[in-house]
Amino acid sequence: MPSLPFMPREEKFFELFESSAQNIVKAAQKLKELVDTWEDVETKVNEITELERVGDTITHQIMEQLHRTFITPFDREDISQLAHTLDDVTDFIHAAADAMFIYKVKRPDQRAKELANVVLQAAVEIEKAMPQLRHRAQLKKILEQCVELNRLENVADDIYRAAIGELFDNSTDLAHVIKWREIYEHMESATDRCEDVANVLEGVALKHA
Repeated sequence: MPSLPFMPREEKFFELFESSAQNIVKAAQKLKELVDTWEDVETKVNEITELERVGDTITHQIMEQLHRTFITPFDREDISQLAHTLDDVTDFIHAAADAMFIYKVKRPDQRAKELANVVLQAAVEIEKAMPQLRHRAQLKKILEQCVELNRLENVADDIYRAAIGELFDNSTDLAHVIKWREIYEHMESATDRCEDVANVLEGVALKHA
């Protein structure tokens, strides 16, 4: 992620948050491609790993900017929390993909595909919300994305519960159960963190709109 030396300090935060959201969408798209096609697995996992590193770099840049900036566009605490929750989404997407590769699992089932799809939908909603942070008049519009992110987290939770139930009902292979329970948990945790992002955005919108 290139540095942004010539932008006003306030604009740098918005640019970095938008870059973080775009990076999450890329990672979520790769995860969906991975579980949908189950081809070139190592290559796709490596691509997600690189996107996770990009996310770490963006988060570091936001925190560095925060320490250098006296007047921030909104509360310092909210900036820090938003940066870290965005990073957490990418971390859990990477954790799910990495676990599939490390455990050498067989082709993902329908529940994994459903969870990956919800993760991508949530990532897209986050990406939609970020540009609205730039404009006080548009802050209330963020609440629409927040409502949708909460709904998607509930959908993911339902899929996760069904997946775990089916996993124990349909398999007597303990290793298989342990592997896929962890993978499902990582994917559902990604949507949990998307909801955390929504909670931060909602707070910012209500305080500053």
